[in-house]
Amino acid sequence: MKTSKSTYTMIISMLAAICIFTFSGCSIGSFPDTGKPDSVDGKKLKVYFLDVGQGASQLLVTPSGKTMLIDAGNNDKEQTMLDYMKKYHISKLDVVIGTHPDADHIGGLDKVIDHIPVTTIYMPKVQSNTKTFESLLKSIKNKGLKVKTAKAGLSWDLDDQVHVEMLAPKGTYEDTNNMSAVVKVTYGKNSFLLTGDAEAESEKAMLASGADLQADVMLVGHHGSNSSTTLKFLKTVNPKYAVIQVGKDNTYGHPKSAVLSRLQKQGIEVYRNDKQGTIEITSDGNSLHIVTER
Repeated sequence: MKTSKSTYTMIISMLAAICIFTFSGCSIGSFPDTGKPDSVDGKKLKVYFLDVGQGASQLLVTPSGKTMLIDAGNNDKEQTMLDYMKKYHISKLDVVIGTHPDADHIGGLDKVIDHIPVTTIYMPKVQSNTKTFESLLKSIKNKGLKVKTAKAGLSWDLDDQVHVEMLAPKGTYEDTNNMSAVVKVTYGKNSFLLTGDAEAESEKAMLASGADLQADVMLVGHHGSNSSTTLKFLKTVNPKYAVIQVGKDNTYGHPKSAVLSRLQKQGIEVYRNDKQGTIEITSDGNSLHIVTER
C-alpha cells in the first residue's frame, strides 16, 4: 500500500508529539552522572560549627547517626549548648573532646555532660585550677566517666566510614593553647582539620611529624589569632574552606588582619560565626555543601 505524503507527515507529527509528552517535565539535570558517585552509600556527614560567640564548638553527626562534640563555648553558653542539642536531636554523644582547659572552649561542657549521655571523653593531660575546669571534672565524675588522654597518634572509626585521627598535642607545652587536641576527620574524599587553639609551636610539631595534614575544611587556630595559622602550616593543609569561630566585638580583636590576609592570598573561602552564625557543612564523601545561619 502506498502512503501519501500528507499521511506520512501526519504520522511523523504524531510520533513527535508522543515523544514530547513522554519526556515533558524531565530536565537534563535530573539524570544522575553515572561517571561519578553522588555519595558514599547515599549517606552524609554533617559538621556544625556552632555559633557560641567568643568561643568554639563543633558538632559532628555521621551517616549512621554517631555523634561527636568538640568543645562547648564559654560558661554563659551552657543553655545555648543544650538548645543546640535539642535543635539537632542529639540524645547521646558517642565522643566528647575538650580540646584544652580554656573557659571559652570547655565552659559549656559540664551542662552538656549533665544532661546528655556520653560514651567516651578525651582531654589533654593538662590541669587548670579554675572553677570552670573543676566544674567540668565534677560533671565527668558524677556521670562515672573516665577521661582518656587526648594526644597525637590516637585514631578510631567514629562509624564504618568516618575516620578520626588525633594529630596533636605532640608533646608537653607550658602554654595550654599548644596542648590543644587537634583532630582530623575523614569521610570518603572529604576531610576536616579541627585545631582548637593550637599555636605556631604545635603547628611546627605537626609538620615535623609527617602526618597527612591536608584537609578540605580547616578550623582556623585560636580564633584567628596571630599566634596561629602560620603560612607553612596553611600551605600544607591547603584547605578550600576555612572557618573562624569568633564572636562579635570581641576584646581580643580576633580575627587578626594578618591572618585574614594570609587566607585571602591562598585563595581560601572564609566563613565566620560572627558574620554568618552557625555554619553547617555537609559531606556526601565526595563534595561539600555549606549552609550558613545568616
